[in-house]
Amino acid sequence: MGMKEMDENVSGAVQNHTSTKNLKRVLGRGDLMSIAVGQIIGAGIFALVGVAIGMTGKSVNIAFMIAAVFVIIMAFTQILISGTVRLRGGFYTQAALLVGSRFAGFYTIIYIVSNIAIAMYALSFADYFLALIPGINSQLIAIVVLTIFFLVNLFGVKEAAKVQMAMVVAMALALTLFVVFGMPNIQPGYFSGIDFMPGGLTGLFSAAALLTFATGGASVIMNFGAEAKNPTKDIPFVLIVSTVSVAIIYALMATVAAGVLPIAEVTNKPLTVVALEFMPYPLYVFFVVGGAMFALATTLNATFGWVTKPVLQACVDGWFPKKLGAVNEKFKTPHILLTGFYIISLIPIITGWNISAIANLSLILNNILLLVLSIATVRLPKVVPHLWEKSKFRTSTATLWTISIAATLTSALQVYLLFQDLSSSLVIGNIVLLILASIYAYWRFNSGKVQMEISYEDE
Repeated sequence: MGMKEMDENVSGAVQNHTSTKNLKRVLGRGDLMSIAVGQIIGAGIFALVGVAIGMTGKSVNIAFMIAAVFVIIMAFTQILISGTVRLRGGFYTQAALLVGSRFAGFYTIIYIVSNIAIAMYALSFADYFLALIPGINSQLIAIVVLTIFFLVNLFGVKEAAKVQMAMVVAMALALTLFVVFGMPNIQPGYFSGIDFMPGGLTGLFSAAALLTFATGGASVIMNFGAEAKNPTKDIPFVLIVSTVSVAIIYALMATVAAGVLPIAEVTNKPLTVVALEFMPYPLYVFFVVGGAMFALATTLNATFGWVTKPVLQACVDGWFPKKLGAVNEKFKTPHILLTGFYIISLIPIITGWNISAIANLSLILNNILLLVLSIATVRLPKVVPHLWEKSKFRTSTATLWTISIAATLTSALQVYLLFQDLSSSLVIGNIVLLILASIYAYWRFNSGKVQMEISYEDE
């Protein structure tokens, strides 16, 4: 069936359930916090600490705290808008509200492509699993774990949040054990000697920029605006608290990682190398399972929870056939979109595609879009004046511009640093994706099928 036929062949019953208004508003502050923490803590902490140690030595703990400051500065504009209005379509609604309809359609195409890499979490989970139990087919493990979290989210966001909370508790215990057992083994003179900040301020800030990939991620909870009980209160709170809390945990873990063994032995090495040095083997296994594997599992679970919401609102608005955005009457989940992302994620696992290349393809462009949204936040008082006047985050025009510019410049720095490592083929890939997304947005909007719904609202 073609796109035109799908647009027209929508029954009244399905159409009534194709709306972000029908999603259950069941997520409290604790649910959002567990989702945000689970999203932040991923494979990055286990892989990037060793790289950051190579850049700044034992001052890697300070680099983590600076990284958290960078992340929060970039999130300032998200805090302002999420604290002012309920965004039922998350970042999609933000794009439509602050920049315009065509940009929202363009944004959605980039958003979908950038989330094809969900399979990376399942594949990385399989790698850790095989490290403990070798000999099992890694594709099978990846498919099984992907299917589990797809089904968990298919049965409702509240059920997925309960699973997330349990995994986050286990993960917190595993990371705490690493710190508790590791601290007594730190060698004397940690904050002195040639291994503390060997690269100077340049090395320190370069490491901090790298570590924003490990400390970032909390902003995805903006995509739960339709399902949060009190989004304008809880989302800004969770954005800040989850980022700072995880950064403190990371800084403590980094202190252990850089302080137990000689720097040369941990540079560019994963955390598991250090953990094996001082943790009893049963606890080491728990650290790998509850720490590394659950870090990936919580990120995968959280991603299945938020990834469909912007696309659901895009279906409501007509950027895609409305039928694709059908919301299950019983579980209040966008089951067709969720199944679509699941199938797309299965393809690279089964075929062995280079999923890292797919992820990198849209990484730069996605960051540029976030940069655009940051500077566009200055339009907030103009587009929703009545809500801005009531917002507890309302500031003066000068302060709003300062916040927007600071967030934009910080995002621009991230784009610049990412661009340093891009191959010419990836640069071309980004340009092609930009062109194709622009063509689709222009064509679809001019087709007359796009009817933008107001997808933001007061508390």
